[in-house]
Amino acid sequence: MMTAYDIVIRPIITERAMAGAADKKYVFEVAKSAGKVEIKKAVEEIFGVKVASVNTLNVPAKAKRMGAGRPGTTRAWKKAYVTLTADSKTIEFFEGMV
Repeated sequence: MMTAYDIVIRPIITERAMAGAADKKYVFEVAKSAGKVEIKKAVEEIFGVKVASVNTLNVPAKAKRMGAGRPGTTRAWKKAYVTLTADSKTIEFFEGMV
């Protein structure tokens, strides 16, 4: 059984992801085996918010050169776009960072 912290690995903090935060849409890296219902429950448990919807996307591995012509790949991972309800509080990623 995975805990909520095993399901939600980290938030994705990019310019595009932070633009969506104004509309209460957040992006997280999640465990590849996690389903939408599990992700919803994990985000609600960790951040104390109400989740309206979850959309997931499997990010495939990219081919990379690893030196001396040997092929390699980056890792494949899964991300989740989480939309909060209108009456829910916002998630503060940068609490305590000054």
